[in-house]
Amino acid sequence: MTDITVVGDAPEIDEIKRVVQLYVDGFQGSRDKLEEAFHKDAWIFALDADAALATDLISDRFERWADSRRAVKSRFIAVTQAGEVASVLLGFDNSENLADSWVDVIALVKVDGAWKITNKTAAHSTRAAWAKPSS
Repeated sequence: MTDITVVGDAPEIDEIKRVVQLYVDGFQGSRDKLEEAFHKDAWIFALDADAALATDLISDRFERWADSRRAVKSRFIAVTQAGEVASVLLGFDNSENLADSWVDVIALVKVDGAWKITNKTAAHSTRAAWAKPSS
């Protein structure tokens, strides 16, 4: 999918997307990218395929995520910016096994001139209805 729905005026869409892409790229062995993308106090709420909810401080996952070297790519579905807050609806697609993908709602805030992810709420693609990746 190459079309992105933009809600309202999103003058910093390129920078918002860059920060979210750092999160995705961090899964290729780059803890530094994860640290740049996320606020140090960011949280995750993730609903897996079995409807089990996991919650964590995201920084507690950095090492595991970076070491996973998961073959994932981003699919930007929608971006909303309202001044210094933004949200991204993101397809977090597993390139090796599309059925094991996720859909994330990413919340960002601009702190001291830099966009930071403050929250990631995710659902396994089997629970993401129309937003799941298409084959």
